[in-house]
Amino acid sequence: MQFADGRPPAPNDVIVYVCGGFDLFHVGHLCFLEEARKLGDYLIVGIYSDQVVNEYKGGNHPIMSLHERVLSCLAYKPVSEVVIGAPYEVTKELIDRFRVQVVVQGSRTDHHDTIDGVDPYALPKKLGIYKTVDSGNDMTTDKIIDRIIDHRRAYESRNRNKERKEIAAYKALMTKKASELNGKSATSEVICIEDPK
Repeated sequence: MQFADGRPPAPNDVIVYVCGGFDLFHVGHLCFLEEARKLGDYLIVGIYSDQVVNEYKGGNHPIMSLHERVLSCLAYKPVSEVVIGAPYEVTKELIDRFRVQVVVQGSRTDHHDTIDGVDPYALPKKLGIYKTVDSGNDMTTDKIIDRIIDHRRAYESRNRNKERKEIAAYKALMTKKASELNGKSATSEVICIEDPK
């Protein structure tokens, strides 16, 4: 196994495990990972497969591929290792294999049950190793997507208004040229352009 920070966990390290989609990696993710890392010495981030993210988020999620999401997490210093295509439910096999002592979930994110209604954190809760942390940041992937959509709509609205004004200016100019061709003098004429809403 290759470790992201270049070292395997030491025998005495407290190993912390978090998991999620980590789509459109943002400041909310960063703050969450920093808080999770404070609970131990070695932070393992489980990153769900594209299929798992799509099952619980729906729509066109994830926006970024699994590879892109993994690279985003690996680039962040508090992350010691990633589990690519992590299981949605935290299993005994995963806990034993990575010697996980603390399983952390953020308190500011949407939580989803599996399709059959099973709590993905049921086992860590039962074992008494489950904790929630407050990242102190409300940023989410959905908020970023909403912001992009809102900005796109505002951009399109501005361009429609600009286009209407340009069409009105063009029509006024053509009207002026037509009247000049008909012999009317326009030496001191003022063209009034109205917004044709």
